[in-house]
Amino acid sequence: MLIPSAARFRGLIPLLARHWTPLLAGACCTVVYVGTFPLLAQVAGHLFPAIGGERFQDALRMIAVAMAIFLVQKLAQYGKDILLAGPSLWVSQALRQVIFARLQRLAFPALEKLSIGDLAYRLTEDADRVGEVIYKTIHDSTPSVLVLMAVLGYMAWLDRPLTAATLLLAPIMVVLVGWFGRQVLRASERSQAQVSELAALLAEAVGGLHLVRAFASEEWLQQRFTRQIDGHRRARLRTLELVALQHPVVGFLEAAGILAILLLGAWRIHTDSLTTEQFISYLVALGWLIDPISHLTTNFNEFQQGQASLRRLRELEQEPLEPPDPPQPLSLGKVQGELRLENIHFSHTPTQSLFRNLNLRVRSGQLVALVGASGAGKSTLFSLLLRFNIPQQGRILLDGKDLCHVRAAELRRQMALVPQDALLFSGTVAETIDFGRGHSPTAIRRAAQLANAEAFILAMGGYGARIEERATNLSGGQRQRLAIARAVVGDPAVLLLDEATSALDAETEAAVQQGLRRAMAGRTVLVIAHRLATVQGADQILVLEHGVIVEQGSHQQLLSRAGRYEDLCRQQLIHAASAAPGSVVPGQGDEGDKIATQL
Repeated sequence: MLIPSAARFRGLIPLLARHWTPLLAGACCTVVYVGTFPLLAQVAGHLFPAIGGERFQDALRMIAVAMAIFLVQKLAQYGKDILLAGPSLWVSQALRQVIFARLQRLAFPALEKLSIGDLAYRLTEDADRVGEVIYKTIHDSTPSVLVLMAVLGYMAWLDRPLTAATLLLAPIMVVLVGWFGRQVLRASERSQAQVSELAALLAEAVGGLHLVRAFASEEWLQQRFTRQIDGHRRARLRTLELVALQHPVVGFLEAAGILAILLLGAWRIHTDSLTTEQFISYLVALGWLIDPISHLTTNFNEFQQGQASLRRLRELEQEPLEPPDPPQPLSLGKVQGELRLENIHFSHTPTQSLFRNLNLRVRSGQLVALVGASGAGKSTLFSLLLRFNIPQQGRILLDGKDLCHVRAAELRRQMALVPQDALLFSGTVAETIDFGRGHSPTAIRRAAQLANAEAFILAMGGYGARIEERATNLSGGQRQRLAIARAVVGDPAVLLLDEATSALDAETEAAVQQGLRRAMAGRTVLVIAHRLATVQGADQILVLEHGVIVEQGSHQQLLSRAGRYEDLCRQQLIHAASAAPGSVVPGQGDEGDKIATQL
């Protein structure tokens, strides 16, 4: 966790504290840097009268001392800047790592409602802004505060009444800066929200550009984009207007304050309460105050903007995580693949129940097809098996072991998913199949052979060939076969298929079906089926409606009952004597039997 409650930068101190060595060295340089300002003011108090009084030797000596002090100051400034830059960048990196690690553990219902473009903006621009604020705080704002304290202390030592008059302006400055800061914070939050919405629209537009062109909707999309960027322009302009107003207002007060100090100083010299040398030194010290005040004013605005960014990052920490692993997990050992669902109750929301008292048994090595309309609960059943969601009541058992008592990683090594839309990450073919799990080249090649993918892999240039972003250099069938290889490379006991061939043409489907038959041999398989012709030879077909198994049996058994399944088959023009030559089901022809026997 970054911070215990609201977004506050002090919650990032533990991340900074890990890099105490450069921070300590930078602090030493900062102390030296700050200490040079009173010294330079004192030297100036002697230098200008020496020049005015034509005391050349004294002036030469004071200039040499000033040069030496300036050299030390700039060396110390370089040291603090370079030493303190590293920790701030490390914090920005750690912040991204913490947020991204949490993002990977978010519960899927929470993850699905988040915008991809908005997430990208938070992990890039917002994280950068937070890192920049940290850097400016430790290398600029903190030294500026210390310079103010040191110089004001020196000024009070020179003349307390004059310093007291100077400090009368401080409350006015603080109130003004604070008011502007609050306005800038609100304006920045609105601006950043507009940028997030713009990023989300860009992600949708790039991903769906082919669809936009297909419907000739370019003008509609252009208008949406124009409205978004206009909203961002107006929100950003409001922020810039506030900053633009702040600078002249604060600058005028600074100028008025300096003129008032000159008037008071002239009176103090006239009454012999202050020497000319002391007043010159005081004015130089007063000049040293302008730069740190200006820095603090600017940095305070950026701090407020950074706080808005940190708050947006913190919002991700409020999203629920996926169910945790049990404190003392069971080991699955060698899995046979028998599944049992006992009295399962599950609902996505407290008022929307999906499964009620669901019971199901799938024997090891069986092929079970799930059919039914959209929203019947087929995909939700897969999410329960993979433990993306936890049932509110009941148990899901794998070889007699409750999935809630097993580590999620171990469970998911035994249950592999082949989705309908094969998403492949960019990288080499071998990396795509392995997917970061550390399998040997032999296992990767074996999986590709099982998936009927090795021929096109070798034609691409082998397992070291690159897959481009979004796999644009692969056909749909090639992507599906790589997804099958990715699923079976770890030799899982249970295979979950989400109608992996529904979007393919007949010739491509045949190649993918062959890979599926090989991959399915010897495993427990659950298939979400939209086209019933592909699962006619399943051991069990479950007809789901609103989370309830309304029919269960083989293809022929369900047809003979003339119930819901028979209605679905009639809608798809499937008859009792029909066969599916491209079916994923083993036993649909001699080829499938031979492959299953060989494996």
